[in-house]
Amino acid sequence: MPRIAEDRLPAQPSSPEQESRRQAILRAAAHHGAEKGLERVQMHDVAKDAGVAIATLYRYFPSKTHLFNALLSDRVKHLAETTPLPGPGVDRVQAVSDLLVGGGRELLSRPLLAHAMLQSNLAAVAQAGGVVTNRFSGLITQLLGVEHASDAQVRLVRITEAAWYGVLNAALNHHITAEQAEEDTRVACRKLLSGIEELA
Repeated sequence: MPRIAEDRLPAQPSSPEQESRRQAILRAAAHHGAEKGLERVQMHDVAKDAGVAIATLYRYFPSKTHLFNALLSDRVKHLAETTPLPGPGVDRVQAVSDLLVGGGRELLSRPLLAHAMLQSNLAAVAQAGGVVTNRFSGLITQLLGVEHASDAQVRLVRITEAAWYGVLNAALNHHITAEQAEEDTRVACRKLLSGIEELA
């Protein structure tokens, strides 16, 4: 019987050893999510493969939604830490387009895992406002070189992100091809973000 998630925030690691256990859990979750999808992943299997007690897993991730949303959050954090900011003369809209296309390729390469992470993120957004969404929007804003975004700029970034999620879901559900998803992403970026600096 599926475990009912406790109404509490996940615990945060407070030592290198705890962070190591958390990362082991996320690696195991990625493996199982890529093979089985969200519904068929069993938390006990994740804990076993991560080498942790089931109580440890639930302390950090009270539900599968927390688990796969955290996995997506870690992926976005890694992108934010490793994506170089465009230099002078670089097309910033193109930089955002390249980021989203690259992220889409990675997600679509493991569709069951992508479904698990995106479904979990939608649930988290509905429940608590979506830290992942805010962090990713912040990365897009940085790439665009916008330091103090106006309401109009924030809105366009939010719509761009939503369009990207929609394109990914269409590709994951086989309504469009991966190639069409990439082109749709680039069109959305050009249409929505070109001239965004003028809206400051």
